[in-house]
Amino acid sequence: MSPSPSGRYDLVIVGGTAPGLSVAISSLRSGLGLVRIVEESSTVAFPELATENSLDIGYGETVSSIELVEDDLVVSTDRLSYRTQAVLVAQRAEKPDWTPPLPIAKSDRILVDVLPERLADQDVLIIGYTDRAVELVAAAAAGGAGVVMAAAGLDPAKLSPAGDHMLRRLERERRATLLYRAIPDSVDVVNGFPMAYFVDRRTPDLQFDYVVFAAQRQLTSADVIGASDAAIASNRLWFVGDDKSPTSANGAEIGEKIAAACFPELALASPPTPIARRARTQGLIDELRAEHYNATITSFEPTHSDLWVLRVRPDHGDVSHLPGQYASLGLGYWEDRVDDAHDVGLDDRWPKLIRRSYSISSRIFDDHGYLANNDLYDELEFYIVLVPPTEDNVPALTPRLALKRPGDRIYLGPKVAGRYTLNSVVDPRSTVLFFATGTGEAPHNAMLLELLRKGHTGPIVSAVSVRKWADLGYINKHRELEERYPNYAYLPLPTREEGVPKTYIQALISNNVFEEMGIEMDPSSTHVFLCGNPSMIGIPEKADDGTERFPETVGVVQLLVERGFTVDRRNQPGNIHYEEYW
Repeated sequence: MSPSPSGRYDLVIVGGTAPGLSVAISSLRSGLGLVRIVEESSTVAFPELATENSLDIGYGETVSSIELVEDDLVVSTDRLSYRTQAVLVAQRAEKPDWTPPLPIAKSDRILVDVLPERLADQDVLIIGYTDRAVELVAAAAAGGAGVVMAAAGLDPAKLSPAGDHMLRRLERERRATLLYRAIPDSVDVVNGFPMAYFVDRRTPDLQFDYVVFAAQRQLTSADVIGASDAAIASNRLWFVGDDKSPTSANGAEIGEKIAAACFPELALASPPTPIARRARTQGLIDELRAEHYNATITSFEPTHSDLWVLRVRPDHGDVSHLPGQYASLGLGYWEDRVDDAHDVGLDDRWPKLIRRSYSISSRIFDDHGYLANNDLYDELEFYIVLVPPTEDNVPALTPRLALKRPGDRIYLGPKVAGRYTLNSVVDPRSTVLFFATGTGEAPHNAMLLELLRKGHTGPIVSAVSVRKWADLGYINKHRELEERYPNYAYLPLPTREEGVPKTYIQALISNNVFEEMGIEMDPSSTHVFLCGNPSMIGIPEKADDGTERFPETVGVVQLLVERGFTVDRRNQPGNIHYEEYW
């Protein structure tokens, strides 16, 4: 039972809006015993939340003054008077000069900030992305309308907790259709009814019985509710509105900020982070995926937990490419990570896409055991390793990709690119050497397959440096190739395997390993392809005086140049080729 008007409250909330209900509910759950909502109308934003949480509400009361009397704030209405420790003003004032931000026709079926009197069996579009928009959607749904909410720009983290909760409930219970990423660019009238025209190609133009704009509201000023200077200076009178005011609050921070200032003895549980609040809004995530993703993962085969071969099929367009080229893959920052690392700036990046370039690999054999012909497939194959977070680098894409499985959606860049190809290999008798570290062997898989399919007769060697034998995702297929083709050799070089001498790719050249294999490294008839760790490659850089200088760590390029090889450049062909996007 509510106390008598002469009783003393812990908190009085002026306005049964979404923010007001949020604070009332969180305050009661945190330990405040007496919380009163004063609402000037006959209802609050979400009546079902008020009932479920047994909120104490005074309906039909208009606040006339808020004064500091001794150590209490006194809230006087046209009916009663309340003594309280703290006051939150959660009611909103209209912005008389607000107009919809898009062209609209004049019609009594196109409304601003009010719902039609008759809602049952009416189709209503509500345009907006604030707590006020959610309030209108909930009221229209409760009245029996078929409701669509066009909410492009909506950020669940900026809604009040009650607004966020109600939005998810409306969607979960299918009482409203939520278009998180769409908004019409104009509203006209066709045959007497509003027609909303959407520029978003995923959303058709839609006709409704009514269109309602959720107008922006403004902070209720202190003079409107008769707040005295002493009450304002008490630091216990708060306003929902602009955070520029020291006694104002927004969204999920409201209850926490007020409690910290007025009730420090309460041990409040930490509210959900903005990221967590966004992530639980499944409808928003579904729309972000629909907006950005254009391909499907058709196969995801782990070599081990941190190394995978996956295939991706685009929704549209072909997958033609030259062996050795690369494409970009992408996932949204909204996707879960396999680790607990924190992405820097995630609050701002959350609705955006992460893109990274990956060399296109290749299946080696088809389902019948013949050499695969990639021209016959409608998907691309990639060979990807999970990049762990460090103090200096928090990778964004692979920790999210690690959780994907066949059937999941992904972004595939529209263009395949790269000049790291076999165009320079024109003599089928030439020697071709592929050097890679880790997943850098991906393009080489496609390139050597192309050479073998075309009947290349010269020596072909693929050498790859990894940490462990387990890091060789294609080793069994390469061993099969060695048995079938006497001119092909696969040289895996594990550097951290017990009982195996540590050998780096540079040592294959400096120790004349190829000569011992009967392969002559003649610059006039040999092409070398390099992909992987820049330290292995050792690309020279131009100094200020125009000369080229090699890195301190001797790489393959320096060793080859010393033997008469030349670097392949855009304006100067050579026989040392390296992947440039790395």
